[in-house]
Amino acid sequence: MTVLILEPLEADVVQWLAERHDARFAPELVGDADGLLDALQDSRALIAPPEVRIDAELLRGARTLRAIGRASGGAENIDMEACRKAGVEVVRSQASTASAEAEFAIGALLSLLRRVPVEGSDGLKVGRELGCSTIGLLGLTPAAQVLTQLLHAFGSRVIGYDPALHPSDGTWARWGIEAVSLTEVVEHSDGLVLLLPFFERFRGLIGERQLESARPGQILVGLSQSGLLNEAALARGLRSGKLRAAWFDSLEPGWLETGRPLHGIATLQVTPRLAGTTRESRVRAAWAVARGLDELLGAPPKGKKKSASKKTVDYY
Repeated sequence: MTVLILEPLEADVVQWLAERHDARFAPELVGDADGLLDALQDSRALIAPPEVRIDAELLRGARTLRAIGRASGGAENIDMEACRKAGVEVVRSQASTASAEAEFAIGALLSLLRRVPVEGSDGLKVGRELGCSTIGLLGLTPAAQVLTQLLHAFGSRVIGYDPALHPSDGTWARWGIEAVSLTEVVEHSDGLVLLLPFFERFRGLIGERQLESARPGQILVGLSQSGLLNEAALARGLRSGKLRAAWFDSLEPGWLETGRPLHGIATLQVTPRLAGTTRESRVRAAWAVARGLDELLGAPPKGKKKSASKKTVDYY
């Protein structure tokens, strides 16, 4: 067998892979560690959902494996270093969800700005307009480019910070984002959108010092892992009103439990990873991963016709 598919994909994508390679669709192996290891004995590629942890132990039992495909979710459950050491390529398509994530962020910003009012100079509590706001982006991901275009259409000022990109890099200007420091992106934003891919070294990147200097009445939308923020500092900011409200599309396990700092905060909203999950984004991601694996695997088994393929492609 060449390709083991555990993650539900569009039927025509599965059929396309099956016509070009010896593929097996076996979603029942999710949660069946022994069965999965047995199936991986002669597999060259695995397409696995976020529920399946890809670590050194699994890779040691899959000696023929050469590629891992992930069509949905992030790479948090994939040990990238273990894959590198084992010579296993990881095929993902972050660009496939960019439009969906950008639309979700716009909706969250609009909702929080209008639904969580601030007190005007006349004493009335009223909502705010996105077009009159400065929006800060933490992380220059593909979604940031699409989001910036949408924000400019509203009339928003867009500023941004990415620890991996120097302020002089031409990408900032091409995308229409003012490059600032981490402190400045927090200080000057009416709305802060977290897009930065999570790595352990970024845990607590936004802590007490940054949130203390946040613009009063700031709202926060998190599409990346909430671990980018210090849990206690986030709770203090929300309870004090310094942060007017926050919306996370995923939250660290246990953060809402009784006795934890964020428990019972009414201005905190959490959704279960909805930002990048749309019908259209799933189709784009599935095709991108399938084509990427096809290129890595090379020629199909003898007797199967292989048509020309391109490098990983996103369908918009």
